Amino acid sequence: MATPEQLLAALNLMGVVPASRLAAELGVSQPTISRLVAACGPRVCRMGRARATRYGRTRELEGLGSRLPVHRIDDAGRCLPWGQLTLIDGGATWVERTTGEATLFTGLPPFAADMSPQGYLGRGFPARFPELRLPPRVTDWGEDHRLVALARRGEDCVGDLIIGSESLDRWLRDPLPEVSTEDYPDLAEASLRDEVGSSAGGEHPKFGARVSGRAVLVKFADAADGAAGRRWFDLLLCEGLALQLLASEGHPAAVSRVVDVGRRRFLESERFDRVGARGRRGILSLAAIDDEHFGHRDTWTRAARRMEEAGLLSADDARQVRWLDTFGQLIGNSDRHFGNLTLYADGEGKGRVTLAPVYDMLPMLFAPVGPTLVDRPFQPAPPTAENLDVWPEAAALAQRYWQTLAATRDLQQGLRERARAADGALGDLRARVPA
Repeated sequence: MATPEQLLAALNLMGVVPASRLAAELGVSQPTISRLVAACGPRVCRMGRARATRYGRTRELEGLGSRLPVHRIDDAGRCLPWGQLTLIDGGATWVERTTGEATLFTGLPPFAADMSPQGYLGRGFPARFPELRLPPRVTDWGEDHRLVALARRGEDCVGDLIIGSESLDRWLRDPLPEVSTEDYPDLAEASLRDEVGSSAGGEHPKFGARVSGRAVLVKFADAADGAAGRRWFDLLLCEGLALQLLASEGHPAAVSRVVDVGRRRFLESERFDRVGARGRRGILSLAAIDDEHFGHRDTWTRAARRMEEAGLLSADDARQVRWLDTFGQLIGNSDRHFGNLTLYADGEGKGRVTLAPVYDMLPMLFAPVGPTLVDRPFQPAPPTAENLDVWPEAAALAQRYWQTLAATRDLQQGLRERARAADGALGDLRARVPA
């Protein structure tokens, strides 16, 4: 007679399998498999229903167990049950929604990958929470490290979901304190003290805050930090001007403002995944969506085409993504990676998504490398078959942007001269391209 231990041993070898394969492996009937599964309790996860039912052995994380509740914070700030994550042997994750939908992921689900500490803001996470005993560099983390961070200190992650009871308790107990712009220099100093390890993409120094009831992300630069510091000082203004120009022409862009306090400049951008004092909206990065559905990570333009064809994105939003990709190239934004475009979602990403406001739109071509200014030529790309329908409009607004920078007295002369040269280069290209 087969035992629960034999069932667990079979699952160790076979992974996630249907009952028929387990029955054949153990030489028993399927009703016997059902009894053995029940005897194993939480050590086995049942996935799916009827003929589609499969079984997998669960695994535990220290202090968290094998099953983690997931809650959603809606736009009114209400906490609602959303589902459950079950950890499966081998690193897979079984996600069950309260709506009845369920999916088996080979690793963490896309929304959890987006929520994980990363970039500049993630650098100081291990130092801020040494009790979690996480590797000191976020870039060295595995998926279990990310899950520990989310389940135990994930009350203020991006999006609308909170994983684990401990993080939920923290959200219920500790709302973010209010600060004012006068506090920004001290918050910047604290952010720099927390910065340890390395960050993918060399992301800019920033901190999160709540100001006048608004959740914001604040980038900062110090004009006293040599030529590179002054260039970043200027580029923050360039980003603010780009977002304002886009918004003025009806393109969704993050609401932002530039604030100078002492020798530092701060670019304050409202978080579009937050609503009012406590509300939230679900978001997914283009990286998470593309990794889950396609696995290409080539260009925004091609990703938009794929998503439209797959029914994930409307034709209007797909066109807007292609327009932004084109505009970005024509203003020298060389940092159009898949983590820099975000879409509103329900937290799972299987249904249609909609484009969220654009951010990080600036001429990164002129960004310094460490303490060094690098003279990179601006070369506007002519239209192609992929963007011919959006190129003329994007090029016209891009030229207006260069002209705005060239006329902005708050920018250093060297950057203004580069803007004038870029204006001339784009103007020459537009004259050669038929309308």
